[in-house]
Amino acid sequence: MKTEVKLKLGVNIDHVATLRQARLDIDPDPVQAAQVARQSGADIIVCHLRRDRRHMQDADIVKLCRLKGETHVEISDDAKIIAAVLKARPTSVCLVPERPGEVSTEGGLDLVRNGKSLAKTIAKLKKAGVEVSLFVAPEAPAVRAARNIGADIVELDTSDYAKTHSKPKQKLELERLELAAYMAWEMGIVVHAGHGLDYHNVAPVARIPHMSALNIGFSIVARSVFVGLKTAVSEMRRAID
Repeated sequence: MKTEVKLKLGVNIDHVATLRQARLDIDPDPVQAAQVARQSGADIIVCHLRRDRRHMQDADIVKLCRLKGETHVEISDDAKIIAAVLKARPTSVCLVPERPGEVSTEGGLDLVRNGKSLAKTIAKLKKAGVEVSLFVAPEAPAVRAARNIGADIVELDTSDYAKTHSKPKQKLELERLELAAYMAWEMGIVVHAGHGLDYHNVAPVARIPHMSALNIGFSIVARSVFVGLKTAVSEMRRAID
């Protein structure tokens, strides 16, 4: 059963910039992609400013944050990245782990090892008027730790759910996500989820109670190669409604 509040769709447009950076050209423009995504059902524009700048560039973040609507920027706990994002002033940020050479984000933050540093960063971002999300494993200790260090939002890592094709294992992973979402909601934390979600596996996650937003990128951009971005976003909007 879904909550009464409409589930938000966050569309991550990083891989539009990935294609642009393949030729170091001006097209395709992620700002135009953001505008098309909004017109097609996206509630939040999501992007990741990585230390290696493999896709999004600092100027992209500034332009995206000037657009009307919510902009949600994923970042590592890195002083230079944080300074760049504060200049752009997004609606919210999500602190994520980042390892050199990784293909994509690998699991949730280690809130035990990095809790003190993250708490300082969260306080700095919130002081600047930016909401802060933490990308965490769907486990009680991670959700509790996120609350204790000041997070406004937790984004539950759905990669374990997305990687399994066994129905019994999928059921277990959905239960993990549901329990973590319920715990976060009880603590007064907004709940997002994402990582590896696509058109085939998203519906059960969208039905989890107390879920506020799903952040999805690669599958939408990949689908857009064949049907166009407007259709790809619209199809995902229908899949989660």
